[in-house]
Amino acid sequence: MYVALRDLRAAKGRFLLIAVVVILVALLVSFLSGLTAGLAHRNIATVQRLHGDAVVFADTGAAPSFDSSALGPEQLAVWQRAGGHVDPVGIGRAPAARSGAAPVPVALFGVGGPSFGNRLATSGTVVLSTAAAEQLRATTGDTVTIGAASFAVAAVGGDDWYSHSPVVWLTLPDWRALDPRGGVATVLVVSGVPDLAAVNAVAHTRTTTVPGALSALSAYQAEHTSLTLMTLLLFAISAAVIGAFFTVWTIQRVPDVATLKALGATTGSLVRDALGQALVLLLAGVGIGIGLTAVASGIVGARVPFTLSTTTTLVPGAALIGLGLLGAAVALRFLVTADPLVALQRAR
Repeated sequence: MYVALRDLRAAKGRFLLIAVVVILVALLVSFLSGLTAGLAHRNIATVQRLHGDAVVFADTGAAPSFDSSALGPEQLAVWQRAGGHVDPVGIGRAPAARSGAAPVPVALFGVGGPSFGNRLATSGTVVLSTAAAEQLRATTGDTVTIGAASFAVAAVGGDDWYSHSPVVWLTLPDWRALDPRGGVATVLVVSGVPDLAAVNAVAHTRTTTVPGALSALSAYQAEHTSLTLMTLLLFAISAAVIGAFFTVWTIQRVPDVATLKALGATTGSLVRDALGQALVLLLAGVGIGIGLTAVASGIVGARVPFTLSTTTTLVPGAALIGLGLLGAAVALRFLVTADPLVALQRAR
C-alpha cells in the first residue's frame, strides 16, 4: 500500500474525479434500492402482517387475486366446519373524509380476529393507520365518513398500507354493511385445518401460503420485477463504469509499474497494491454516497415512498464495493503484462 497511498496523494485531481463518480453511483444505487423497498412496503405491508397457515381465495378459474376474490356464506361455512381456526377478512377500497373535507381513497380492512395482530375496531368505530390519519387530518375521537356511514376514530397507529393506499380497520359487520366488494369476506386466513385440498374441492376455493399471497396483489409482481431488474442493471452498469475508470488509470500507470518491476517489485505485491488503492477509493466513495442517501431520505420524509434500512444501504453498498473490485481486477491484466524492459528502454 506504500506506492498506492503515495499515488493517491500525488494525483489528487484524478482520484477525486474517480471518487466523485463512485459517490454518484452509490447515491443512485442506494436511493433506487430505497425507493424499490418503499414502493414494495406501501404495496404489501398489511398482507405481510398476516398470521396463519394459509390464505383462502375464491376459485375464479384464474390465479388467486385479492381484487377478484369474493367468498359467499356457503364457502365460509364449509371452512368453519373443517376445523381449525378460520378468520374471515374483508378487503376493499372506498373514499373517506372528515368534516366535509375532500375525500381520500383508503383501503378498508374488515377483521374480527387476530390474524393481523393489530388493535381491533369495535362496531361503529374505526382504527386508522398513521398514514390514513395524516391524510384525513383525523385523530382519536374524531368522526370520519366512509361512504354513507360515519365512524368514530377509536385509535391511530401502525404503518399499514395496502396497494399504495393507507389502511382503515373496521369490524367485519361494518365492512359488510359498506358493501365495497360484495360477499361475506374477501379471503379467509386459516390455521390448523388438516386437509386443505379436500376443503378446497368442496368449497370451490384456492389456498396459498401467506408469502404466496403477495403474488395475489395485481400490481405487486409487475412493479417489483421491473424495479428489481432496473436495480440489477444499475449494478452491472456501475461495475462497468468503475472498472473502466480503473482500467484507464492502470494503463496510465504501466510505465511506472514496469519501472517498479525492473527494480524488483513482484507482480503479486503490485496487484495487492492496486486492489488496495481501489478498495480505499470504493470505501470512501460508497460510504459518502450512502451517507448522502440517508440525508436525502430524511429530507424527503413521507412524501416519497422510501425505506431506509440495512437492506437498502449496507447490502447495495457491499455489492457495489464487490463489483467495483471485480471491475478493477479486470484492469490488472495490464499491470501483470507490464514489461520491465519498457522502463529500461530495452537497454540490458
